Amino acid sequence: MSIFKEDFIKIYQNERGVLVLMIFNLLLSIALIIFSIVSLNPNASVVKVGYGDIGGYRDGTWVDMLAYPLLALIFGVFHNLLAVRVFHKRGSGMAKFFLLTTTMLIFGTLLVLIRALGEG
Repeated sequence: MSIFKEDFIKIYQNERGVLVLMIFNLLLSIALIIFSIVSLNPNASVVKVGYGDIGGYRDGTWVDMLAYPLLALIFGVFHNLLAVRVFHKRGSGMAKFFLLTTTMLIFGTLLVLIRALGEG
């Protein structure tokens, strides 16, 4: 745990780019979790839960929509902790790449959620 703390202090003091990406990642995942929880519709018996290019929209129950807040928690908390670990092992360049990839995953998740809500 002390290595994690030392690495986070090093990121805070020296690597502002990694820190800004971590904060941006956290804020984006908070927006995803708020949007996904607000858009839950427990009164509906069938909702559109996903989108695939080949199969089109997939139907499911509103409980299946709980995957989106779960993804937001994973992207916001777990991936930031992983980024600190990647920074420790591989340096700031790889940590920035990892955080940018996570940001693209969050944008993709938001896009799928918005498309599923628009169709349902």
